[in-house]
Amino acid sequence: MTVQNTDADSPQNQPSHDEQQSGTLPTPANNVSEDTPDSRHGAATTARQWQVLSQLQRNRWVGTTHVYEQLILAGFDISLRTVQRDLNALAKRFPIEKNNANPQGWRWKDDAPLQSLPHMNLSQAVAFNMVEANLTQLLPPVILGELFPWFDLARRQLKNSKVTHSWIDRVRIEPATQPLIAPHIDLDSKDNIYHALFYQLQIRACYTRSNKSQASEYVLNPIAIIQRGVIIYLLATRTDDPDIIIRTFALHRFASVEVLDSTAQTPDNFQLDRYLDAGSMGFTHPLLSQLPDHGKNTAIELQFTKKAGKSLTESKLSEDQTVTTNTDDTLTINATVNLTSQLVWWLRGFGKGLLDAKPQLLHQVVLDIELAEELSL
Repeated sequence: MTVQNTDADSPQNQPSHDEQQSGTLPTPANNVSEDTPDSRHGAATTARQWQVLSQLQRNRWVGTTHVYEQLILAGFDISLRTVQRDLNALAKRFPIEKNNANPQGWRWKDDAPLQSLPHMNLSQAVAFNMVEANLTQLLPPVILGELFPWFDLARRQLKNSKVTHSWIDRVRIEPATQPLIAPHIDLDSKDNIYHALFYQLQIRACYTRSNKSQASEYVLNPIAIIQRGVIIYLLATRTDDPDIIIRTFALHRFASVEVLDSTAQTPDNFQLDRYLDAGSMGFTHPLLSQLPDHGKNTAIELQFTKKAGKSLTESKLSEDQTVTTNTDDTLTINATVNLTSQLVWWLRGFGKGLLDAKPQLLHQVVLDIELAEELSL
């Protein structure tokens, strides 16, 4: 198996009728559509008791006080006694049970049809909210289609919750590099790529490589999806390639994608984690690839000013990294890494804080772009 980065840019189910008969939340006595005090009170009771049920689990007793505290967080202005009355009333219509402990605990019975109850507690709502915010780009349509109702339920759950202010508004994921706007991706192409990858099918794609102006047509074996920064890549092999070469294709460069009926072929012994650990997505530097084994697993020595190198005493470059404090108040970092374009650009970000680097070729490439170009001639 050969690995090559040739095409990449460099740096709710509704309850059944029977289930509805066996367990239905209370509704107002008068079946009226007007927004009367009675109807508003009935709707509030239904919403509150739905939240009470959503806190219960099947195999674990949940205390009444815990249920009460969660409803307070969700914005309900109620008393503990109200929760106790709700649970006793619901036990007459739903398959829930209590124990004789003090304080008392409640749970769903072992044979309760939980799958018919689209319940969600606050912890789950927070988790779904964060998944929607950060992972939707990496989920295939077949999974996203199932998750959208849960995303909507999570948003409604958190809308009036104090958790919104105590967690959701206090947590963000920020990129470690200069933030960029993601390039436009043809949504039909993306959906078809994800569909093919999920069902392990081949695709026929119209793709424009970064160094070409005209698109080419390929039949590809999708292998994996990787997001690097704002760019999403497809790992795939081409059926017209006599060698089994794993290539990277940026999703925004696909003009059209057709899902074929033929089964996609994955190279023998391919493991995504091993592929990534080998530095294949760091993009091989044209000069550093001249080093033994194309610069993979190379011992490097970096000398920093104490201020510049301090971050590396907290976040390591590698598991075997060592840090030496020198008499001139500088730091020497020894580590084993893959020499990639990503490493070069990262080291350039230290500016004058990087005093020296070995191998010497690494330091030359980091210091002077023009020199690097001359060395490649």
